[in-house]
Amino acid sequence: MKVLTLVVRPIRVEAVLEALAELGLADSCTVIEAKGYSRQKGYLNRYVGSEYSMAFLPKVEIHLSIADDRYDEVAERITRLARTGRMGDGKIFVLPLAYPEAIDF
Repeated sequence: MKVLTLVVRPIRVEAVLEALAELGLADSCTVIEAKGYSRQKGYLNRYVGSEYSMAFLPKVEIHLSIADDRYDEVAERITRLARTGRMGDGKIFVLPLAYPEAIDF
C-alpha cells in the first residue's frame, strides 16, 4: 500500500475529489487547507493604495491510501485534472505504508 499526499490549487479541489469518488477512493481521504511557498514566490497585493507581498499561497492537501497496483491509474488521473499549465499547480508525495491496517476508535 501507498500513502499519497496531493497538494493542489483550491480551484482544482472539486475536480480532484470527484475523480477520487469515481475511483472509489473518496471515503478514505482527508482534506486540509494549507499554505505553500515555492518557485512561485507569492504575488503582490494592494490594500488601501499600497502594495504588499503575499509570500504564502493557498493550497489544499488531500491525504489518502491506495493499493500499490492502483498508483499509476490514480496519479495519472489526478495529474491530468489538477494541472492548469501554470507554475504551482501542485505535487504528489508518495510514501510506502508499512502497516495497512487502520485502527478505528
